Amino acid sequence: MPCQWPIFAENQHMSPSDFIPGGPPEVLPESGTLSWQAPSNIALVKYWGKKQGQLPMNPSVSFTLDACATRTEVRYKKVGGASAPPSFEIAFEGRPAPHFRKKIDVFFERILPYQPFLSGYAFEIDTENTFPHSSGIASSASGMAALALCLMDLEHALYPGLDPQYVARKASFLARLGSGSASRSTGGSLVHWGAHGSVPGSSDLFGIDFPLELDPVFRTFQDTILLVDKGQKQVSSTAGHGLMQDHPYAKARFGQGRNRIDGLIPIFREGDLQAFVAMVESEALTLHAMMMTSQPYYILMKPATLQIILRIWEFRRTEGAPVCFTLDAGANVHVLYPASSREKVVPFIADALLPFCEDGQQISDQVGAGPVRLKGD
Repeated sequence: MPCQWPIFAENQHMSPSDFIPGGPPEVLPESGTLSWQAPSNIALVKYWGKKQGQLPMNPSVSFTLDACATRTEVRYKKVGGASAPPSFEIAFEGRPAPHFRKKIDVFFERILPYQPFLSGYAFEIDTENTFPHSSGIASSASGMAALALCLMDLEHALYPGLDPQYVARKASFLARLGSGSASRSTGGSLVHWGAHGSVPGSSDLFGIDFPLELDPVFRTFQDTILLVDKGQKQVSSTAGHGLMQDHPYAKARFGQGRNRIDGLIPIFREGDLQAFVAMVESEALTLHAMMMTSQPYYILMKPATLQIILRIWEFRRTEGAPVCFTLDAGANVHVLYPASSREKVVPFIADALLPFCEDGQQISDQVGAGPVRLKGD
């Protein structure tokens, strides 16, 4: 009997069971190759703190980047006996990458209930980043998104009648099980993740393209990433999320995150750059305030991070350009500004900010359009 796949209404509530196939595929292809490029993203309203199952404690919204991306190729081959989780080999930039095995093992274990056909295959996974290794740009979001998109292509081949909206949502759902922020790397220019009453179609289970009115200026935003420190963080993001469970300010922070989504809706609609700057910078500082008030407390910013922030503030005060900073869970600084301000901002970055970067390094990026299929059966 053929599987029945639902067509989802925009506001329909969904549960994880909706992503379990309705029955086994009639035929498993013998072998094939799939490849996707998925972008990294930078959150404007931050996700920091999660519940069991990689579910966020508050909604978040992010710009999808363009140049910073992961390219992943998955070669699959049918095996005689099922393996749960499936067997795989992993290579990074053409070399075996045993240090990725644990993360991929956990990922396959988590997604197997939703893609049980994977146990009938062995996989070879080759992955590479378009940005320099150890550049301080988190690759877990782009990497897990690219892998999830490849696996959804395989599912789509096994079940050709899948609804396109279902495919998109399940790709984000699977990516989230590898890395929470990866749920925001399977969509378009601006992606919202987390159930929120003011955002139609939003869910904790997957990210969606921001569904409300967006002033065109936000699709022109540039992101110059200043590489202050390329070393390994003293506290991982996974550990940082865990410290939010007993954080004394957790409840207030999660409420603040929800309120800031409400505050961003009119900002996006009206193109209010002054209000955008204020909210984005406050979110970045709040993220790091949560780290500094955790138990144990810790600091990921470096002295150069603070010097860059102070110079951005002074430049904005004297020049009036709508340039701002945001931070992820690290020392590096994302300098955000609309394309119309490039003529002023780019020389300022080169003269005033690059001296604070490790080896004067930066990555020039911008808001992108989302993932790209590179190869499919």
